[in-house]
Amino acid sequence: MHELSIMQSALSLALDQARQAGASRVHTIRLRIGALSGVVPDALEFAFEVLAPGTLAEGAKLAIEHVPARFWCAACTREFQSDDMFAECPDCHRLSGELRAGREMELASLEID
Repeated sequence: MHELSIMQSALSLALDQARQAGASRVHTIRLRIGALSGVVPDALEFAFEVLAPGTLAEGAKLAIEHVPARFWCAACTREFQSDDMFAECPDCHRLSGELRAGREMELASLEID
């Protein structure tokens, strides 16, 4: 389960940012996770529950924003969503090779005291 190491890195980054801001507590950690990132959000939540106790984030909420996969069709000059890497434009049915969003794994924001 690579989500444990991903969550460990995200939590470490969040805690570092909170400390730099002089926080005494983290209330919410918001992550942006892309549909094609290869990360299972439920596993991230489980990892957070295991790793947060004993830190400034103990009792904090983990909020995960799901980012859909969006592709660009050069022929139609439009963006469209797809659930997999073999994205076919719904209008012209050509395969798109340009992924615009959906592989994110980012620390989006923190709510702290």
